Amino acid sequence: MATAGKVIKCKAAVAWESNKPLTIEEIEVEPPQANQVRVKIVATGVCRTDLFYLYETENKDLFPMVLGHEGAGIVESVGPGVTEFQPGDKVVPLIVSQCRECRFCKSPRTNQCEKAWDVVPHNVSTAPTSKLNCRGKKLLQFMGISTFSQYSVVNQIALAKIDPAAPLEKVCLLGCGICTGFGAAVNNAQVEPDSTCAVFGLGAVGLAAIMGCKYAGAKRIIAVDINADKFEKATEFGATDFVNPKDHDKPISKVLSEMTNGGVDFSLECVGDVKLMRSALESCVPAWGVSVIVGWTDKEDFCARPTDLISGRTWKGSIFGGFKGKDGVAEMVQAYMNKKIKLDEFITHNMPLDHINEAIELLKQGKSIRTVLSVSPQ
Repeated sequence: MATAGKVIKCKAAVAWESNKPLTIEEIEVEPPQANQVRVKIVATGVCRTDLFYLYETENKDLFPMVLGHEGAGIVESVGPGVTEFQPGDKVVPLIVSQCRECRFCKSPRTNQCEKAWDVVPHNVSTAPTSKLNCRGKKLLQFMGISTFSQYSVVNQIALAKIDPAAPLEKVCLLGCGICTGFGAAVNNAQVEPDSTCAVFGLGAVGLAAIMGCKYAGAKRIIAVDINADKFEKATEFGATDFVNPKDHDKPISKVLSEMTNGGVDFSLECVGDVKLMRSALESCVPAWGVSVIVGWTDKEDFCARPTDLISGRTWKGSIFGGFKGKDGVAEMVQAYMNKKIKLDEFITHNMPLDHINEAIELLKQGKSIRTVLSVSPQ
């Protein structure tokens, strides 16, 4: 392409400081270096994790930063040493890398990549490696991705090549939330046919977890949320029951235990609230229940009684739904193309990048499941 090897000036939504609206700026995106790929971001979802780092993180050194990590785009150019990608490829940037060479990537026991933290700039200490610049300052690339920008430079291990026929404005959601919830049920919990499940929190991740439970053959899926308006949406994805904790004067774990003859087989916490994590664990049947922590937070510790585990329960965590990045995203794109999973139903709003603060406000107020932002024309 004519822009290969040159600095590209483009539009991005920049977070200059925490707890402030993003501003649309003209930024400069440097050419990719060795093992890097420059991607034109076509579409991106707005995820609650973006809001966590904008409003709740205690690390004020993260700014200025370009957020966004749930995107899809087209390869514009590649740096030296890149053989897997070429200009024109459709791709999804990854929050969980896959080099396919390290001991983690070669192990079936984890979806993490040992190389990732060395080469993907996830934190402010590696901000100088960022290829995004504005007003003479380096902009931190959030999770090494930054999809709230028309162009971004991503390490090749953090990029999945996808079906060229895939609609980018839909499959962008597979960059985080949908894979996270669906995979937590299918890969991490390993939900079994005819089982009973409880999903705490009915945002995009929780709805995807419900979809995963149904996909795995669960016969009863209890959706738990304090917003009763979300139950109708949850039934679209497979929920059979709805429980609003506000309707009960006893702990929700006891409510679920009474509903299920002693507890559910599987529970998934999809909010990121440490009290709910414990409730989800205690909602499981003591002898064999499996509870998975899916929601993200790093602000508080959680606790539980040792007997809650000694009796036979399993408590585990999930990152990106247990999917190995490159392989998992490509498989999920194909599953969508083959109508085996839903994506369109998660999208409640479509907006241009310029309206990003409106999209953030909708998510904050619980008025959206996923807003997809149109970032660049295809």
